Amino acid sequence: MSRVELSVGGMGCRDCVRTVTARLRDLPGVESIEADEATTRLVVQGPVTEQAVRAALREAGFPAGPS
Repeated sequence: MSRVELSVGGMGCRDCVRTVTARLRDLPGVESIEADEATTRLVVQGPVTEQAVRAALREAGFPAGPS
């Protein structure tokens, strides 16, 4: 199973986490999502590319930094 791990700018509250997870849940191949507003860390598991995750985050208004 592949794993994408990123730091997500602006994801500092529970509503932000809900927005991010809702957007990523719609991506084909996403099997699980772990998002932590305290550390702004995001882990997405499943056969999904980092490019697809970054694009979905950008569209939602949350820029992703380096892993």
